[in-house]
This record gives sequence, structure tokens and C-alpha cells, in this order.
Amino acid sequence: MTDYANPDALASTDWLEKHLDDPDIRGAVGWNWKTDLHTPVGRDYKDQDGFAELLADAGVSDTTTVVLYGGNNNWFAAYAYWLLKLRGFEQVQLLNGGRKKWELESRELVSDVPSYTRSEHVFLGEDRPEIRAMRDEVISKLGSAGFVDVRSPEEFRGEKLAPDHLPQEQAQVPGHIAGAANVPWAKAANDDGTFKSADELKALYDAEGITGDGEVIAYCRIGERSSHTWFALQELLGYPNVKNYDGSWTEYGSLVGAPVEMG
Repeated sequence: MTDYANPDALASTDWLEKHLDDPDIRGAVGWNWKTDLHTPVGRDYKDQDGFAELLADAGVSDTTTVVLYGGNNNWFAAYAYWLLKLRGFEQVQLLNGGRKKWELESRELVSDVPSYTRSEHVFLGEDRPEIRAMRDEVISKLGSAGFVDVRSPEEFRGEKLAPDHLPQEQAQVPGHIAGAANVPWAKAANDDGTFKSADELKALYDAEGITGDGEVIAYCRIGERSSHTWFALQELLGYPNVKNYDGSWTEYGSLVGAPVEMG
């Protein structure tokens, strides 16, 4: 069996439980994906200064490892992971299985809200724009890059604009990017929320023509589900040129003249 390319990108529930009291591990701080990660005006993310402030408020220093977890098989946790990497923060791991696996194993949950002394300095490296695809780049690479649409088959075929539990709105038209392969993000996860093995992941994406031989651009509706797929391709399989198109279908599906396919 092939090992993950970057196994240190994941933290196990066993390991985390043993390190809950480690002052250099930070995992139980609540971040709201809309208000904490995004700019208050416009559709974009906080810059490096904004993320440095967010991390400093959580007591994260240069010796702290941030462990991210969430519901929906780490749907938004992977989004936060990708954003921290985008802003140059490297000391981050994703809890394999997230809250789902933690609960399945009957590990302790508490309602206390932790507080930490604000750190004085958080070191961020350079921004990493190479892991993010913007609108103009997406349009320019139609037919050359491998696009993977990680939404549900119903969204891909154009029967729905969003998952069932969300309002069916935002994008102007249904469908998918012309030439994109459909590999729903949840196929990368086991029943307990953990990622499938490297061999299983490779077979999953290879079957749809998504390999590490060329550039890959993942997208969904707003960029959170595709962050999960970006993590699987970039961090676990080690594909060298993977980007997350966070504008995703809410942007692309509203562009005048952009090539769209249905069915």
C-alpha cells in the first residue's frame, strides 16, 4: 500500500487526545468561516495581517501547531487549512475524520469556551497564490488544465444549483465547466470521515482522468468542498500543481459567455 505523500498533514484522533493539554497544540478555538476568514466587505479573504491577528488572538506562536477539525467530514476545516496555507502559515494539520470520528469513538466533548493569552508574534511565510485559481486563469486554461467538479452529480448535471439543505440560488445558470470531470468530494472519505488510503484516492481520481501529470483545478459552489479535494490531491497524493478555484460555480455560473455544459 502506498503511503500518503505528506502524512504529517493529518493528525489522528488518538494522537490529538494525548496532546490536548500540550501548550504548543491549538485545536479548540471556534472560527466562523464567514466572519473570521473573510473580509467584512467584498468577496475575498483576509490578508496576511488579518490571518496573523486571527492566529495571535488564538494564542498561536511560532512554536504552535494548529489542528483543524469540523463537521461534514472536515468540509470547512479543509477550507481553513487551504486558507492558512494560502496565507503562508505552515504549522497546521487536519484532524483525520474530524468531529465525526471523534464522536464515533466516544471521545470527550465539552462546552467550555477556551481562552488563550494573545501571542505577540505569528510568523507567516510568503503568500502562496500558486494554490489558488482566479477567474481569468480558469477561463484561459479551459481545455488545457484538468478541471474536477467536486459537487454532487445533480449539481454537476445542472438539476440543482446547490446542495439540498442550502438555498437554490446565487449562480445565474446551472451546469458545469466545459470538460470538467465530476468526482464528488465525499468520495474521498470513508464512512467515519477519515480520508481513504492513497491507493484508493489515486484510483478514484485516475478513473476520471485526474492525475498528477498536469495542472489540476478543483471547484465546487463556493470553494469549501473543493478545498477538501485540493487537500486530497495536493497534500495526500502529492500532485505538484493543484489549485482551488474558490470563486467556483457561484462565480463561473454567472459569467457572461463562459463555456457551460449540462448533463
